[in-house]
Amino acid sequence: MTIRRSKIRIFLGTIYFSLKKHFYWNFSRAKFGQITDQKLPIEIFSKKTPMRRKLKDVDMWMQENKINNLRIAIGKLNGLVLKPGEVFSYWRQIGKPTRRKGYLEGMVLHNGQVISGIGGGLCQLSNLIYWITLHTPLTVIERWRHSYDVFPDVRRDQPFGSGATCSYPNIDLQIRNNTAQKFQLSLEIDNEYLIGKWFSDKPIRFKYKIIDRDHEIKSELFGGYSRNNKLFRKVIDKNTNEEVAEEFITENHAMMMYSPLLRAEKD
Repeated sequence: MTIRRSKIRIFLGTIYFSLKKHFYWNFSRAKFGQITDQKLPIEIFSKKTPMRRKLKDVDMWMQENKINNLRIAIGKLNGLVLKPGEVFSYWRQIGKPTRRKGYLEGMVLHNGQVISGIGGGLCQLSNLIYWITLHTPLTVIERWRHSYDVFPDVRRDQPFGSGATCSYPNIDLQIRNNTAQKFQLSLEIDNEYLIGKWFSDKPIRFKYKIIDRDHEIKSELFGGYSRNNKLFRKVIDKNTNEEVAEEFITENHAMMMYSPLLRAEKD
């Protein structure tokens, strides 16, 4: 059932949660990670995602502007070190994307529709950071799922629902280091890809494999289709290659903005 809220209620709610988030950033006892020139030696996990994709009804200028926005944002994140007990907050570290800071209009998803907005495209970065974090012993303490499944699974190499949406300042991605070792975030852009890596000062004992279960597409009573699944991760001992645990990650529910019977178009 969809809950309809008045515009004034939405406005007041946005103000309230924005103030709450800024209070947490500035006055809580949380210790946040810092960028440092120190380079930790051991690569834990890496992933790269293409910066340009042919998407239905999305002009390529939005993709080019997105790359500009990503370059600015990773300048605020690359090299960040999380010591034991410290927290990473995506929006606290990046700040509000504005024209004055050099951000351009890029692709933004709003209520399932593709529109242009300042700083558009930064969800690709939060998606990437979330995914590589799932392959480390770091703990995700705030993550928001995408409410809409906008594009078909063309060349998708990750399970559905394995991203993290973002919207300044309330829809944040936060990660805590509950381990006894340091971790460092590395981000870069080459001619084709956005590349994310986690490094550490010590090796880790386990590796992780992300899987989905109960994946289904349902016809909703109010019209349209929803896509649903649950994500788990297998914890595998690196020395024996044996699975030692399976952990629940999250549950996803998203309204589909395309026909589930639609065939992917070939390039």
